[in-house]
Amino acid sequence: MKLEVTNHEIQVGDVNIIGISTSSVFLIGDTDCIQLTSAFDTPAESLLIGPLVPIASEVG
Repeated sequence: MKLEVTNHEIQVGDVNIIGISTSSVFLIGDTDCIQLTSAFDTPAESLLIGPLVPIASEVG
């Protein structure tokens, strides 16, 4: 797959993330290369899929 992106100016105000998955990428800005690799060596019957776990918010 070939993906070509033309970047323009970006301004980010606030970001509110309430949960993440076990494999996540959050990126603001530029990058030259992102390489994704996956391996699965667990028997399917032992795989547990549950709800997202919220990120603890800061107390201040």
